[in-house]
Amino acid sequence: MSDAAAPHDPEPEMAMPAPDAAPATVRPAAHADAPTEGDRPLPAIRVRGRSFMALVLSPEPPLGDWLRALDIQIAKSASFFEAKPVILDLGLVVPEEDGLAELVPALAARGVRLVGIEGADESWDATRDWDWPQTFSGGRAIGPVEVPEQELPQPPAATSHTLLVEEPVRSGQSISHPDGDVVVMGSVASGSEVSAGGSIHVYGTLRGRALAGIGGNGDARILCRRMNAELIAIDGFYMTAEDMPADRVGRSVQAKLDGESLVLLPLD
Repeated sequence: MSDAAAPHDPEPEMAMPAPDAAPATVRPAAHADAPTEGDRPLPAIRVRGRSFMALVLSPEPPLGDWLRALDIQIAKSASFFEAKPVILDLGLVVPEEDGLAELVPALAARGVRLVGIEGADESWDATRDWDWPQTFSGGRAIGPVEVPEQELPQPPAATSHTLLVEEPVRSGQSISHPDGDVVVMGSVASGSEVSAGGSIHVYGTLRGRALAGIGGNGDARILCRRMNAELIAIDGFYMTAEDMPADRVGRSVQAKLDGESLVLLPLD
């Protein structure tokens, strides 16, 4: 081990005023790594992280039938894809797939905003003319988002099986219980998802996504102490945060189906 003293930055010296001269002004020395413009230090650049949920669409051949099914979904919930970032996953199609060249323009015409394309290559003949977005990397799957099908199955028989979740549901966590109700004793964080064949009860704040009646149970309900959800759904009918009445946000509410529309009713 060397006995030499570790190098250190010298302390700024204070100039002593000459006799009968005005006192010198001493300014703190700028940090060695701070950018400067002349003698004036520039502000530090502050960088923060922020996460967003992106939907992933995975088209299946034949693409014409898949687009018709998508049109049915959009007709049932017109605002579902509105202002939502979407990643197109083409892992189920081949480069020679019929209609592949028209797929991205068809999605754009339906208001689907793509932020990334996976499972395809720009060198394919069918994809060369696409306007390719910059693809993101490092995403983490957080579970499927239930999408209504063209033909919904019959509601399941009533069941008394209830899943009790005694811990808060963390961001990125997905809880699915198709055989009955789900009761969450804490809160449901943003970026998480709870789905149930029956009703969903949240005794804290609902900030993530809650999908009740996923097997076709239109009598299911969603009840929470405080409604701040990103998305709620019952029997495939959706309501996003942007669609929620302002006087129901942040309040104790229950969500139920009224025909083919979701309504929020106060609990207090």
